[in-house]
Amino acid sequence: MRHPVARLLLAASCALTFAASAASRPDYLPPWNPPPAGMQFSVPPFDAIADLHGDIVDPQLVVFFAGNQFMVVHDLVKAFQQAHPGYRRVFVETLPPGILAKQIESGSLVMGNLRITLKPDVYTAGKAAIAARQKQHGWFVDTYDYARNPLAILVARGNPKHIEGLKDLGRADVRVSMPNPAWEGIARQIEASYRKAGGEALDNSIMHTKVDNGSTFLTHIHHRQSPLRVLQGESDAAPVWSTEAYFQQQILHHPVETVAIPAAQNAVATYTAARMKNAPHEQAAKDFMAFMQSPAAAAIYRKYGFLPPH
Repeated sequence: MRHPVARLLLAASCALTFAASAASRPDYLPPWNPPPAGMQFSVPPFDAIADLHGDIVDPQLVVFFAGNQFMVVHDLVKAFQQAHPGYRRVFVETLPPGILAKQIESGSLVMGNLRITLKPDVYTAGKAAIAARQKQHGWFVDTYDYARNPLAILVARGNPKHIEGLKDLGRADVRVSMPNPAWEGIARQIEASYRKAGGEALDNSIMHTKVDNGSTFLTHIHHRQSPLRVLQGESDAAPVWSTEAYFQQQILHHPVETVAIPAAQNAVATYTAARMKNAPHEQAAKDFMAFMQSPAAAAIYRKYGFLPPH
């Protein structure tokens, strides 16, 4: 039996080794946008708010953005404020559009100990989702299509699982990070692509068999979780919008790469901005909708890999 002092020294050595190992691992945790000016306090993953942007107190404009555009919003808001200097306080949320819709319906969002009751002036989502919510609720007074986006597969650099396409996501040895169909609009389009690539059998394998055995992980917020899971080695592949893969590779230079999906199996989303009928800041909503149609806004979307709307 080891002497108590020897055991203590061994435990201390193990603790130091673990700490050193943790310190040497790259920190891929979001938020991935640069923070605004002010007193900085962020301790991921405990105290870090990645998808609430800007001024939450007495905002002059509130925009609920489909979450996979989080990388765009800082440049976009800055350019909008340069074009309209009177709007100094802007608040943006970049949560999944299904969650944002539930927030609008319920009148509030609770995140940890924070309760937010702000109402949006502008809401953005996929074109089909906007049409469905307009038919169901009549929320909007005008809309504008501003960008498009195809699907891609995100994998670790070097593609260690040799994934060549969507069919490989059905393999038993491939761990998949998949958006949850309950609130992620992208999930329906990915499943349509699965069926194009391998029929109902492939879709059932990934979305039922592999969910049940744990090799498909259903995300809560895919545009944050899926890339992070690939970066941290928890998933081998993640179907995402191509701009999410582009952002990780080109902007952040993270060790991931893209597996292209052929056009015959792919799905292309059209993003639509919608001005709310009961917008608390009506003129600001009109000004922002007009800005979304400007060359300046189009250039920012091009910078982050989005396709033009038409």
